[in-house]
Amino acid sequence: MHFALSHEQDMLVQTVRKFAETELYPHEDLVEKTDDIPAELAAEVRRKAIELGLYAANMPAELGGGGLGTFDTTLMERELGRASYGLQMLVARPSNVLRGCTGGQIEEYLLPTIQGLRHDCLAMTEPDAGSDVRSMRTFANADGDDFVINGTKHFISHADMADFVILCAATGDLGGGKKAISLFLVDFDTPGLTRRRGPRCVSHRGYHQCELVFEDCRIPARNLLGELDKGFDLMGQWLGSTRLQVATTSVGRGQRVLEMAVQWAATRKQFGQTIGKFQGTSFKLADMQTELAAAELLTLSAAWKDDQGSMTDTDAAMAKLFASEALARVTDNALQIFGGMGLMDELPIERFWRDARVERIWDGTSEIQRHIISRALLRPHEG
Repeated sequence: MHFALSHEQDMLVQTVRKFAETELYPHEDLVEKTDDIPAELAAEVRRKAIELGLYAANMPAELGGGGLGTFDTTLMERELGRASYGLQMLVARPSNVLRGCTGGQIEEYLLPTIQGLRHDCLAMTEPDAGSDVRSMRTFANADGDDFVINGTKHFISHADMADFVILCAATGDLGGGKKAISLFLVDFDTPGLTRRRGPRCVSHRGYHQCELVFEDCRIPARNLLGELDKGFDLMGQWLGSTRLQVATTSVGRGQRVLEMAVQWAATRKQFGQTIGKFQGTSFKLADMQTELAAAELLTLSAAWKDDQGSMTDTDAAMAKLFASEALARVTDNALQIFGGMGLMDELPIERFWRDARVERIWDGTSEIQRHIISRALLRPHEG
């Protein structure tokens, strides 16, 4: 692994950092206070991201995407991760699983999404099937040339800003409470599909979680994404990159928080000197810097391996686990350094602190990541 960035990569980092600072940061207070992103603002951010070539950077260049590999995409998302998540996600990367589109799906779903004309979301989680995806109860039954879907999904991120959903649904019973899973492309104007706002979350204001209810929702069989009963395999090809996204945005956000904490510690005075001169503060800063550096190395290493075709589930799990938990410690230490002001909404520290909490839950909880890592260690010894 070569650690020095190329000139092109340095330019990418600088361009995305500047975009975040000039196009995203100024709107963070509005989004935080209203828990909403106005449609005109979303359209303007997307337009500027497309003009700069930042939109759909993860998609192949021959399809109109940016053609970036995992390492470069990770660098880009680290910088975007410094901004409020709802705003960051406007600089979209379509779900990688859409690369599984074939035939008419390419023109109807994949290409318009890359062009920013359509927007996707992914629906896996259910009220009784969170980490245990194979126990889902949303079922798609074959009926002639159609599938009929019934069930409920919840905690579906940014579904309110999407045109269609990539739906994980059961299509068979494997026994032992486990289901065969298939993926479907479902437009939100399909009869029988109801979309509504879910409960308000303390993390990532403006980035909403929704509930989707399917009641005899009929879609054509051509909307099956990938092979029947092989949806879990198709999803598995891209879960690693999703976990890397959580890891790298955690690093980016942590770096911004650290910068703010350093500035505060260097200027805030107590007992006749700046608080950064007290070991109780300076040692916190040292720990924050060290943890973020370690998290970044884990994440970039996994991203580099992915470009070489050698990243394992364990690599992605370690990056996601360590970076998300490091962010929790960094934001907590920063709040302690800021003292009472850190809890006031006049400063963004309390927001970073709240936002950090969800990173250890979504895209696979910390417990799931530890399960993946430990399973890989123990499997060779199980005979």
